[in-house]
Amino acid sequence: MQPIDSLHDFFIRTGAEVRLYHLGRRVEPCPLEDLAALEAGQRPWPQPWQGKARLAMVFRVGELEDPLIWFLALPLDEQGQLDPAPRDAFLQRLLETLGRNVRGLGRGDGEQIDNLMKDNPLAFTPSMPFQALLHARASLDLGRPASQHLEPAEAYLEGQQALDWRALGLQGLADFVVRMDADQAGRLAAHLPALPGEVLTSLCYCLEHVTIAEDLAEALRARGEAAAEAGDVEAFCACVRAVAGAETRVAGAWFDALLDAPEACGPDLLAAMAGRGWRHLEDGERLPRFLTRLAEAPQADFTAVARDLALIPRLRLPVLMTLREAAPASSIGRRLAGLSR
Repeated sequence: MQPIDSLHDFFIRTGAEVRLYHLGRRVEPCPLEDLAALEAGQRPWPQPWQGKARLAMVFRVGELEDPLIWFLALPLDEQGQLDPAPRDAFLQRLLETLGRNVRGLGRGDGEQIDNLMKDNPLAFTPSMPFQALLHARASLDLGRPASQHLEPAEAYLEGQQALDWRALGLQGLADFVVRMDADQAGRLAAHLPALPGEVLTSLCYCLEHVTIAEDLAEALRARGEAAAEAGDVEAFCACVRAVAGAETRVAGAWFDALLDAPEACGPDLLAAMAGRGWRHLEDGERLPRFLTRLAEAPQADFTAVARDLALIPRLRLPVLMTLREAAPASSIGRRLAGLSR
């Protein structure tokens, strides 16, 4: 019998029905092959977040009726490759708990497997928006109905029914955005100017995880710019994060306009761009301008943000080249000089 040396091996050998989801920068499906490639050292993790591969593992194995969910944050090295020791320790605990009969799991084994998350250094608790989005997306992927909160959220967001917005649940907003079709997106865009600020912000924390259409992105930009003028930094940055789900032609245009205005580029905005809009920074002009604004923002953690972006495989070389080619007298050069002192 071949040993189980990886999480990928565990899922394959147990015959588990498994779905993986990124829980770092966005909640979105993750191919099992990406986990296999990471554990085999074949390629770096595609969506690192703060030096870790953050994953939700939704799986059913053996005779277990309900899926189990693991939230694991696998440590990565400076190249974005897996640091295997913590993973190996978790696997050892897993196999000791189950014994070697990993295929013959019964109904009573679910609790044992779930208990592995207690006092587990790899386990973490996602934020409430991430949990709501994961539940919404996994329910859709597994062919299960949405939560009971969907219907009132749907009626309210599309302007079909006036409700007390304080009765809306975050889960309902998450279910809506995950299942939203083009017609619903158009109605939401039309109704967006009327949404209270609290609803807008919570909605944006859900929209930032899905692809959005151009008309909705433009409506979000308008609300975001109005929030910025009113001094509502949270709503403004929430809109930026949500618009990051649009095509680069749309989102990139707003990013460019914001980067052209130094007074707008505070640490919260820059963090929103890097955290949710990293795909739009893969541009020969936009990335250097972003890093310049980051270096110019005294309250921004230049080192942490630049390092986190450099861990993204597609951005690693462009980020390193921008830093290497920065003139000593430039804002980037002065930041780098300060680090070497």
